Amino acid sequence: MILVKKIKLLGGALLLSLVSVTLKAQTIQKQFFQDSISEEKLVVLKKEFGTNKTIIKEYETQILLALSFYPELKNTEIEFRIKKTKTPLTSKPSFTSMFVSAKKRKYYVTISSQSIEALEPILFRNLNFNAQIGVLGHELAHIAQYNHSGFGKMLHIVEIELFSKNKVDRFEHNTDMSCINHGLGYQLLDWSKSVREKLCNQNWRGANNVCSDSKKERYMNPESIIKTIEELSIYNHKE
Repeated sequence: MILVKKIKLLGGALLLSLVSVTLKAQTIQKQFFQDSISEEKLVVLKKEFGTNKTIIKEYETQILLALSFYPELKNTEIEFRIKKTKTPLTSKPSFTSMFVSAKKRKYYVTISSQSIEALEPILFRNLNFNAQIGVLGHELAHIAQYNHSGFGKMLHIVEIELFSKNKVDRFEHNTDMSCINHGLGYQLLDWSKSVREKLCNQNWRGANNVCSDSKKERYMNPESIIKTIEELSIYNHKE
């Protein structure tokens, strides 16, 4: 979860173009429920968005729904996996993928099975269905951004994550914006509210800043997400 200096440029023309493509793939909804997704619908989603994807059976519905808002990732190789990691959810390219063109990269989305005690309440399995789709949407927004970054930019991203907290803040904030622009604003809102409620911390700033009292946003607060949704015309025709 990281940022490039120039990523702000994606907030304009690129993100808008992604939105126009995405809306053809999936209709914006305030709430998704697992029991409302039929087996027939799941088969259709898997056929359309499951190409080159290694999907965790337990979370198949959430993953496919999130992917359906990112049609530009239809042919991107992504492996969803469960591992013991501190950070509840992460996305990154495989090491060897760093040395090939973006179109040929393989990415991992890692869902944590066990973390430190302070973060256990917000592990993926402890979130509601709608919030799970929201946080997956955030990680897929990262991958969509990485797909527009060459080797040099990817190295710069790593450098920023290690040495510049301010730029990480900006990147994560812009990634949330991308997720909202893709049509998953309500799901991201659900995740944002859940995390802050479960951790009793309205100024939560991520896995490495569990106890931070800083009021500076890294991941968008619920109020910021609501304000953004209200300003975007794509949410005027929600179901």
